[in-house]
Amino acid sequence: MAPHPVIQAMIDLSAGAIGGAACVMSGQPLDTAKVKMQTFPTMYRGFVHCFTSTYRQVGLRGLYQGTTPALMANVAENSVLFMSYGFCQQVIRLIAGLNNDVVLSDMQKACAGSVASIFSSFVLCPTELVKCRLQAMYEMEASGKIAKSGQNTVWSVVKTVMRNDGPLGFFQGLTTTIAREVPGYFCFFGAYELCRTTFADHWKCDKDEIGVAPIVFSGGFGGACLWLVVYPMDCVKSRIQVMSMTGKQAGFFKTFMTIARTEGVRALYSGLTPTMIRTFPANGALFLGYEVSRKFMMKQFD
Repeated sequence: MAPHPVIQAMIDLSAGAIGGAACVMSGQPLDTAKVKMQTFPTMYRGFVHCFTSTYRQVGLRGLYQGTTPALMANVAENSVLFMSYGFCQQVIRLIAGLNNDVVLSDMQKACAGSVASIFSSFVLCPTELVKCRLQAMYEMEASGKIAKSGQNTVWSVVKTVMRNDGPLGFFQGLTTTIAREVPGYFCFFGAYELCRTTFADHWKCDKDEIGVAPIVFSGGFGGACLWLVVYPMDCVKSRIQVMSMTGKQAGFFKTFMTIARTEGVRALYSGLTPTMIRTFPANGALFLGYEVSRKFMMKQFD
């Protein structure tokens, strides 16, 4: 028997938090390289140059710059995302007149994930803004766009945003975040579920019994599909959130057109290599953490 809806929501929230933490710890250095290349595409010749330059300039600490807000962002985002994902699945069942225990199709789950991402965007945007600014702080100071402060910490960034823009300053890039998340998570959950279904059909077993390696691969495949679809929007979001440190930044469409016109379409895909390398271990860890912890907690209420 399924647990009470409130308990189910808490299980999804907790499992999402565990998955989010696993995602960050397995992919943070590559995410740092991605943000640096998105915001300063002409400063680095490629992924390896960015990675090695960061290590030489700041050391290993530089590759994990922004880990605290990244953890906050991913734990908060995935907690809300997976809790909303479960809730949206129930709404789809209600609209379709299905029983609460009916397993939805892969397409229905993709739609549920897409809608759920709207809720998680409001949690993700503020923490991701702090993370991106921390990750690109060295380049902003080195290029003379901002004065050197010597206080590149989470708290110093938070205080600066509050002083210059107030609480609403944390939501710079929100529209772009939602524009990225909605189609992205349709592909993310759709590809993940489709991949799991393919493994289950091949081995003629239940989707929940396919094992660790297929779950990790399915999560990585879902992440790869997400980033291939939404990467230009993510690049614009990073640019808006980082460059707004220098003053008021243009909105999504103006920033998008400015990058495409002055730097070329290729600049919108700067940093894609570390992102695609990162997506398999990071999103594989995300879904493995989510599925294993969720299954464990569900068993406690059987």
